[in-house]
Amino acid sequence: MIPPATSFAVLTSCLCLSAFIVPVSVQAQSKSKITLIIDGFTNKNGQACVSVFASNKGFPSNGNDAIQKRCVNITEIPVVMTFDNLQPGSYAVAVLHDANRDNMANRNGLGIPTEGFGFSQNPAILTGPPKFNDAAVVVAGDNTNINIKLKYLLRN
Repeated sequence: MIPPATSFAVLTSCLCLSAFIVPVSVQAQSKSKITLIIDGFTNKNGQACVSVFASNKGFPSNGNDAIQKRCVNITEIPVVMTFDNLQPGSYAVAVLHDANRDNMANRNGLGIPTEGFGFSQNPAILTGPPKFNDAAVVVAGDNTNINIKLKYLLRN
């Protein structure tokens, strides 16, 4: 039989340890959100279409691989959009100024975009779209603000 003083010491030790262990195991992983501030529109025609990617799969042009996507009418510049319920991690965002509302990234005969576009981290655009890692933003905490400045390669 264990002496009562030893039992009390063991019980106290277990309770003290549980004070450190239980909160970690009970705490649910919190969801994060991204707030986008999209600027640089040349006009308020059409809509701003945004795709949020959690990996390089489909980034930036295949919206079907995006984990969230949405288009909004451009009523104010800058356009502010929020995407909720994201797990903490790395995300890349692609934005299209769909001026003619055809839900497509229009290009000329040479393949050059004729509508405005932008990406998280505002990477330099040299010979093609950026890679996921060039546009990736670490999302942690309750809210991550991302500023995106649109680029227009061909202005009318």
